[in-house]
Amino acid sequence: MPSRKLTLQITNPGLLGDSDILLGAATVKRLKIPPQTPIRMKFGSFEHYVRVIPQSKARGLRISAHLAKKMGISPKTTLRLVYTPSTRTLHLGPVIGVLISRDFPENLDRPFGLITSFCKELTFAGRKQGAFVYFITPAGIEQGAAKIQGWVFEDSWRKTDLPVADVYYNRLNSRKLESMASVQHFMNDVRTRYNSHFFNEKYLDKTEVFDALQKDGQLERYLPESHLHRGLSSLRSMLSKYPVVFLKPIKGSLGKGIIRINRTSDGSYMTLSTQSYGTRKQIHDNLVKLHHSLAGKMKTTRYQIQQGLYLIAIGKRPVDFRALVQKNAQGKWAVTSIVARIAGSQHFVSNLARGGTLSKVKEAVDRSTLPAAIKLKAGARLHKAALEIAEGVDERIAAHFGELGIDLAMDQAGRIWLLEVNSKPSKNDNTSLGENIIRPSVRRLVDYAGYLSGY
Repeated sequence: MPSRKLTLQITNPGLLGDSDILLGAATVKRLKIPPQTPIRMKFGSFEHYVRVIPQSKARGLRISAHLAKKMGISPKTTLRLVYTPSTRTLHLGPVIGVLISRDFPENLDRPFGLITSFCKELTFAGRKQGAFVYFITPAGIEQGAAKIQGWVFEDSWRKTDLPVADVYYNRLNSRKLESMASVQHFMNDVRTRYNSHFFNEKYLDKTEVFDALQKDGQLERYLPESHLHRGLSSLRSMLSKYPVVFLKPIKGSLGKGIIRINRTSDGSYMTLSTQSYGTRKQIHDNLVKLHHSLAGKMKTTRYQIQQGLYLIAIGKRPVDFRALVQKNAQGKWAVTSIVARIAGSQHFVSNLARGGTLSKVKEAVDRSTLPAAIKLKAGARLHKAALEIAEGVDERIAAHFGELGIDLAMDQAGRIWLLEVNSKPSKNDNTSLGENIIRPSVRRLVDYAGYLSGY
């Protein structure tokens, strides 16, 4: 269906009834909307019967102030219009809801804490691309889909009642919030009653990802040997094969809780564990003592045990790569960006939360000791691997994802390995970009939401 992007204008009270809307005559003709005839108008879950009155010189869409209030929208909102002749329905949208963890109503400058800047940027992207974006928390949907309280940004942030969105983007930052009964009920309710789409609907854990991708013969080459850790038997098996292994919390993030184990030449075992101040080093005389030292952690947290890799490094600081892969306006996976991450001097992981720094891929690869022929093709090979892994996750894990953060590594022979797949890539960037600067990653989120909702 063809769509048209228009700016909404709200008339003064009394000048226009709730059942009439004014639209440019050229747009009415182009979209084949029957004039002066009752048709259904939809905005998310909001429905209302209206007559479309063509105006020869009108550029936007004019509605009454009362109707705008019921819809939850303000003047100068930019939307796309799609008309479906078979159902005589004028669709306004897309309406995009973003589910975030919590709000701080007392702080209207930063009502969402660290991700406020991202939320504002997503709103600006919606305006430029013809989409209405709002933000809700688990507290705002406790009554289910019947009544939603959310946030919109105009010249400032305000809270209002809103319709169910066409598409929801899940940015909840904890598994506990995601699994709340009210959140799960809401997700199921809006899918069933309103055919809303949800993407990035759940967290991924490391075991789930590796077990799924191991079934794909084309992706096996990217996977270090990796298993759910099952105690002494796992340690004995993996350390008999590899001089270095890693233990990673299967639900961990930001490098928290990772333990590196080295088998030394004298038969002892050295562990390095991530701490807020750097790393903690311990020596264990034998495998049994190593197992006992880890037993306490293993009782409360499930770990994945993984083959250690000898990564490319800069000044003895390991380097890995974060690829952001997103679905585009055609619903296809595309690589939006890849950056190199260099571990901090006191850490063996590269996460920014652990003192890591960012670099362009080419700069990091050029500073490594890789052969020149491998350096030349490194960027293209990383791009290919990220795309194939995203497609593999999409195909083999039963959930809907629209973006993935894919952590890749390259060993000293130039082989590419998968470290982790993250379904909630960080958005904690408080850099104020301004309304005129929208990052490609944010534009692509709106593009994909438009694709899902048919705009």
